[in-house]
Amino acid sequence: MFTGGITQKFMFMKRTLLTMAALALLAGAPAIIRAADTNSPGSSVSVVVKPYPLDHCLVCGDKVGGTNSAVIVNYDGQEMKFCCKRCVQDFNKNPEKYLKKLKEAEKQGDTH
Repeated sequence: MFTGGITQKFMFMKRTLLTMAALALLAGAPAIIRAADTNSPGSSVSVVVKPYPLDHCLVCGDKVGGTNSAVIVNYDGQEMKFCCKRCVQDFNKNPEKYLKKLKEAEKQGDTH
């Protein structure tokens, strides 16, 4: 009789502690996710992104920015601007090709 009461109290305490631990983990999950996202405003990690120097899409040559909306992507620390999502998909198929074009344009001073 005495041990039954202790067992019930122990089970209640165990369940309570497990519930509190689960709630603590759930409460801290958004902070963990936010810390992993380096582009979030609350992030303590600063990422240096080199600005996109061109006024046109590297993939198709259409103008980006100004009155034309651009699709902006951070690729390995380099900001990239595309005229549309299709050009982003084409870029992702062979990024080295387009990064080479970007470097060549920068060397030639063909930034705008």
